[in-house]
Amino acid sequence: MAVRRRSFIVAIATFFFLFCFCSVSLSKEEQSHHPQNKSSSSFSLSFPLKSHALPHHKLKTLRPSLAAASAVAVKAPFRYSMVPVVSLPIGTPPQTQDMILDTGSQLSWIQCHDKAKKKSPSAAAGQPSPSTTTFDPSLSSSFSVVPCNHPLCKPRTPDFTLPTSCDQNRLCHYSYFYADGTLAEGNLVREKFTFSRTQITPPLTLGCATSSGDDKGILGMNLGRLSFPSQAKVSKFSYCVPARAARFGPSPTGSLYLGDNPNSRAFQYVGLMTFAQGQSQRMPNLDPLAYTVAMQGIRIGSRRLNIPPAVFRPNAGGSGQTMIDSGSEFTYLVDEAYDKVREEVVRLVGPRMKKGYVYGGVADMCFDGDAAAIGRSIGDMAFQFEKGTEIVVAKEKVLAEVDGGVHCVALGRSSMLGSASNIIGNIHQQDLWIEFDLVNRRVGFGKADCSRS
Repeated sequence: MAVRRRSFIVAIATFFFLFCFCSVSLSKEEQSHHPQNKSSSSFSLSFPLKSHALPHHKLKTLRPSLAAASAVAVKAPFRYSMVPVVSLPIGTPPQTQDMILDTGSQLSWIQCHDKAKKKSPSAAAGQPSPSTTTFDPSLSSSFSVVPCNHPLCKPRTPDFTLPTSCDQNRLCHYSYFYADGTLAEGNLVREKFTFSRTQITPPLTLGCATSSGDDKGILGMNLGRLSFPSQAKVSKFSYCVPARAARFGPSPTGSLYLGDNPNSRAFQYVGLMTFAQGQSQRMPNLDPLAYTVAMQGIRIGSRRLNIPPAVFRPNAGGSGQTMIDSGSEFTYLVDEAYDKVREEVVRLVGPRMKKGYVYGGVADMCFDGDAAAIGRSIGDMAFQFEKGTEIVVAKEKVLAEVDGGVHCVALGRSSMLGSASNIIGNIHQQDLWIEFDLVNRRVGFGKADCSRS
């Protein structure tokens, strides 16, 4: 999970089922292996993603104390605000919880407290309750804690940014730091996702956060063994992030699918890069659990920039990896790629750039004035992959408003985050279906108007 912006949007999803291809429950699915072909997914659930403006008083900047404690070396403070959030029903009876959809992290966690509260009529009837800030374990009959003697509570478990430990109640305590300085800590627990009476996950290992830098939980969606797809045996998932709403306009709605997406026939697919465990251990800058793709280049207008494809692929030490991260807002490039993009932007609109301005310590291609006209002068921007597949950022969306009428090209230097990776953030995933096919080890892209998908 990474960068979010000052006056951006949080995509908040209210729990909703669109359809289901069959009545096989997720708990039954968990008892078998993943299907071995791309057409054998046995369920499909859809959740709408509704845009919501994040109030300014809830935005935070990275605190130096967290930067010092984090396993990620953050070199500059930055603000964050745009993340896709889905509301999911958790527990028995289900309590609806807001969770950030994060393809860049592993452990899912929810906000917890143990204060008793009155059951809503919907919860008493076994239906999901209205979305609440915190989850109350005392109201769920399927909730259980992870004790200190559990294998996950060993100090050298590699799934956590800090070692797990045994707290004063003999429960397994975890702490998680993220690249933007967000901290979450609490106890590891086991709980079910109750999608319907017939579609219930087995108990999944989650974090039950008693302290965090966010008022939302996290739905960890990467390739790790503790991620939601891995534990729930979800063979594919896809999402469509809606375009940012106008400042005073209606909030658009996108979608998240677990399982089959009816739009997938029109998707273009690129393969995921894979790394053997022994190989990744020799690559200290690599995140082996990320969704890594072999980007080939960047185009601005009709001009492909002179950037060697090797810049977008991990070298012997893991630097240069290109990952798709829904929890990161901006897109980040390693210096060699960023410098080439900046060189082209300067060639096109250099005299109009805001001199000496660096947004958040990471982005310095910023402008005052007519953003639409500047965007037309820059032209479309495209991230290029195999088989002619491109993520195209229309010229109208090349610039993002960051502060008081200032607009920046939504790219940052990953080196200023202490990272050696290229990260495609959610700002460049708008109005685009992105499908993660875990069985066939590929990512699909499809153009869309996410507010109508």
